[in-house]
Amino acid sequence: MNVLIIYAHPNHESFNYAILRQVQNAVSKAHSVTTLDLYEQGFDPMLRFDEQHKRSDLAKNPETEKYRNLISKANHIIFIFPIWWSGMPAILKGFIDRVFAAGFAYSYKKTGLKGHLLGKSAWIITTHNTPSFVVPFAEDYGKVLKNQILKPCGISPVKLTGLTPVEKISDERRREFLDKISKTASGI
Repeated sequence: MNVLIIYAHPNHESFNYAILRQVQNAVSKAHSVTTLDLYEQGFDPMLRFDEQHKRSDLAKNPETEKYRNLISKANHIIFIFPIWWSGMPAILKGFIDRVFAAGFAYSYKKTGLKGHLLGKSAWIITTHNTPSFVVPFAEDYGKVLKNQILKPCGISPVKLTGLTPVEKISDERRREFLDKISKTASGI
């Protein structure tokens, strides 16, 4: 199986990076794993529409072709990112806007969308500081990514793991979170 990890956090000393390393180490060596670190690769999240950049050409844009190819080859996609201000990092939002384009990830039907990424599954891992008792009621971009982007594009099933709160927890609790991530990743 081809596994693509899409990672969006600018600090390689962060807890998100520890999660990334845990996933990379725990996924079966029988799988081919590719990691796309959006910050490290300097992904340009800017969406441009002008005479040279037409919205209708997004699915054929040569600047994002390598990312479309990675997604096309992947059987399973893992997203790792923090929730900031109830949203995903701007670089990941720009990646979604530029890469998951009409004509590639989906097309319009008379009503709704037709997903083009059928046969793929995903796992979304988010970190945030929302108090755990508020999480079931909070709208965050882990849920938005799952229900309003990936599923309409045909990606299913999609598992969501939200780790919270992460900023002021003990090292022991962080280890528990990482053990949970490792256990799930080893089952892929």
